[in-house]
Amino acid sequence: MEISAAGRLEVRITAADVGKRVSVRRLSEPGVTEGKFTDTVGVLTSWDNGVLLITRKSGESVRITESSLVAGKVVPAAPARRRGPAASYEELARVCARAWRPVEAERLGEWELRAASGFTRRANSVLPLGDPGLPLDGALDVVRRWYGDRGLPAYVQTATGAEGTQEPLCAELERRGWVREVTAELWIGALAPVADLAEAEAGGVVLAREADEAWLARYQRKGIGEVALKVLGGGPSVWFASVPGEGAAPAAIGRCVVDGRWAGFAAVEVDPQQRRRGLATVVMAALARRALEEGASAAWLQVEADNAGARALYARMGFGAHHAYHHYREPEASTT
Repeated sequence: MEISAAGRLEVRITAADVGKRVSVRRLSEPGVTEGKFTDTVGVLTSWDNGVLLITRKSGESVRITESSLVAGKVVPAAPARRRGPAASYEELARVCARAWRPVEAERLGEWELRAASGFTRRANSVLPLGDPGLPLDGALDVVRRWYGDRGLPAYVQTATGAEGTQEPLCAELERRGWVREVTAELWIGALAPVADLAEAEAGGVVLAREADEAWLARYQRKGIGEVALKVLGGGPSVWFASVPGEGAAPAAIGRCVVDGRWAGFAAVEVDPQQRRRGLATVVMAALARRALEEGASAAWLQVEADNAGARALYARMGFGAHHAYHHYREPEASTT
């Protein structure tokens, strides 16, 4: 908090600081002046009619009345990661987009509208990396028409919590009634340590360029059609891993997309009866070694905020959160 030379807390932010990262302290309860403070850190996304809106790293928007402020200041952007590869949000967003390509895409200024017959939100959402070339309301009208013409609800994928992410856009979408349906995190780490985790056991992993029927039998998404296969098989250099099981479906599977220095992991799934045997680690180690052979040195993956088991596993592998990402659905659209 900002403390004056006389030892008093001071509010040193104004409406002119909208768009900057701030730290504020406010009274938690009206009328209470001692011992009931709440601190909030995030991007100041608006300050209108005596109410501040601050968007936290998690994407949560906090409304604070100006009259409740007791201290506030502008703070530097979130500190650089202490481990793992250095990467900007925009670099990672583009790498992730290339690893999960839609079957149809169209540009709207610097936004990309993506569709794949509804197979996953990632492939059926707008990636807004810059200026759409229209005022926001006009751009969102175009987005809704484009997805409506395809029988799909309109989604916008945004990110929070890193330098260059989209807290102001999140706030504007929420102000217009768009609903945040899903929040997950993108984690990154060094690739070589993953490759070394299960070297001896990884010999039983089968790698292939295409997802065969056995691999798909273990994949959690059922009813896979031609569009889904195109999405799964799309990307600069795609590898599918399988650990043979006793039945028709493998004991474990995984997918990796190699793209320059990056290797992206996805669809790491294990037979529920075979869990806690280290099979997920074996699959990722085998894919990591193949990615190293192709020149990659860094790794990324996406994990949902409530998946405690996966988060613990990836943390042990040396991964850490880079930013959060969210999917906002248009108002009054049904989920497909």
